[in-house]
Amino acid sequence: MPEGPEIRRAADKLQEAIVGQPLRAVEFAFARLKHFEDELCASTITEVETRGKAMLTHFANGLSVYSHNQLYGRWYVIKAGRTANTRRSLRFAVRGESREVLLYSASDIEVLDDIGIATHPFLQKLGPDVLSTTLSEARTQQQLRDRRFQRRRLADVLLDQAFFAGIGNYLRSEILFQARLLPTRKLGELRNDEQNDLARAILLICRRAYQHGGVTNDLQRAAELKAAGLSFGQRRHAVFQRGAQACYLCQSIIEHAELNRRVFWCPSCQR
Repeated sequence: MPEGPEIRRAADKLQEAIVGQPLRAVEFAFARLKHFEDELCASTITEVETRGKAMLTHFANGLSVYSHNQLYGRWYVIKAGRTANTRRSLRFAVRGESREVLLYSASDIEVLDDIGIATHPFLQKLGPDVLSTTLSEARTQQQLRDRRFQRRRLADVLLDQAFFAGIGNYLRSEILFQARLLPTRKLGELRNDEQNDLARAILLICRRAYQHGGVTNDLQRAAELKAAGLSFGQRRHAVFQRGAQACYLCQSIIEHAELNRRVFWCPSCQR
């Protein structure tokens, strides 16, 4: 499933391609949404916003298209009149004069007004967006002290979008490695210094993944691995998908287990 950084990077591309452009067509694959097509086509897109893993495509007429990629959804930006190179099923299309933005394979799509956005069951429950420019270390630390989450394992709570919006499976492993914390620890057991480490790791890793196309590894290390000929997948992460390989810091063997999906950690570096 695409995580917050991937959705935000997709939104950036959509924003550049389609905001303010005259539209030729708006199309939905679902019959329940087709009556919105002409009304949206007569308008223009004013902003493409993300909230965690969800996206809101805002139109000037006051309506917005909510979408969640879930496991298989993918956005494409192509030149007008071209065909996307994919066998996926087209679910939502906005066709401008020079560019088209197309969402394939996603099924969680709705058209909402302002009230619909404010009362949407998924959007309502979201915690702070890890990529929000207003999310500070102090606010992150405050969320870590929220009583609702104190009894839960780090491996579980980091996937809860009510805790922080936008964190998914690869970010979870990489955040915990950066903070030097085992995934089996409970949030309420952390000392103040460990909470501070976790808060900094959440901000650092999520923003690094957004700024560098999904790379969460130390950037200098990733550059050295690239120079040594390793593929993007091989150099991308510090621990995620590196089970049975040596830790970059201590040479211990990376372990993994199924804890609400696969999580990876270094048994020596993470306490």
